[in-house]
Amino acid sequence: MDMFKLPPVTLESILAAVGTEIGVSDWRVITQEMIDKFADATDDRQFIHVDPVRAAAETSFGGTIAHGFLTLSLLSTLAYEALHPLENVELSVNQGFENMRFVSPVRSGARVRARFRLVKCNPRPSGWIEFAYDVTMEIENTLKPALTLRWLTLSKVDRSEVRT
Repeated sequence: MDMFKLPPVTLESILAAVGTEIGVSDWRVITQEMIDKFADATDDRQFIHVDPVRAAAETSFGGTIAHGFLTLSLLSTLAYEALHPLENVELSVNQGFENMRFVSPVRSGARVRARFRLVKCNPRPSGWIEFAYDVTMEIENTLKPALTLRWLTLSKVDRSEVRT
């Protein structure tokens, strides 16, 4: 099953897009139910995430906030919404993050989206292609983003099928 919403593009078109914003995801609501499920999955049940009454009374957040790692984990699905996949890809894997910063808390009920700027596309003779994206996760109606980072990925392509 193809997770990407947008049609595939050629390596040539991706190489031409280096240095530009190449996608913006849809807005996604961060619900308390999502936060609670993430807390259960990770055993991180700190009150600022799971106790709306206490979080409102004892913090400046005005209620609960999402785990930073929850917002980070949404990047994969937001990328599927925002980015055109490269044609003839056999598989893609995460390689890591650079300069990752949680800038602002995401309150329960807030909407977030991700902006992707392609900063590197390096095809290797082996058929692997290195990608680097500068990503900003915005919070609707907020000046500061939820997070910023450089996302490093690798994609393996069938070299016999690649058209450049």
